[in-house]
Amino acid sequence: MSKKQLYTLEYPVRCSPAILYDFLANPSGLQEWFADKVDERDGVFYFSWNGSEEEAEVVEKEEEKYIRFHWSHAPNEEFFEFRIEKSEVTNQTILVIKDFAEKREIKDQSMLWDHQVKDLFHRLGN
Repeated sequence: MSKKQLYTLEYPVRCSPAILYDFLANPSGLQEWFADKVDERDGVFYFSWNGSEEEAEVVEKEEEKYIRFHWSHAPNEEFFEFRIEKSEVTNQTILVIKDFAEKREIKDQSMLWDHQVKDLFHRLGN
């Protein structure tokens, strides 16, 4: 199995960091756009898609700044992260997603994130 690579995606968002963070770090917000069903117990999130469930532990977070998850089945150095940044030039809120994928899968994974983020933007009214 080839080693996965970290890749980063950026999306400008028209909403406050506080509202965006709720959609990234709370089960009810994540369930709106990321998975069919999301539960959280003791810092572990349970994501369900089409009847299959995946576990991810919150490894780091800072309110209204970022949240980093680690899939229970993934190697320790891999994670996925939602980070909220502000453009210094335009003062626009930017959603930064960091994830890991095999090099040949990065394009497909990026397209999947694009689709998910489009759902998020729809929920945010963007």
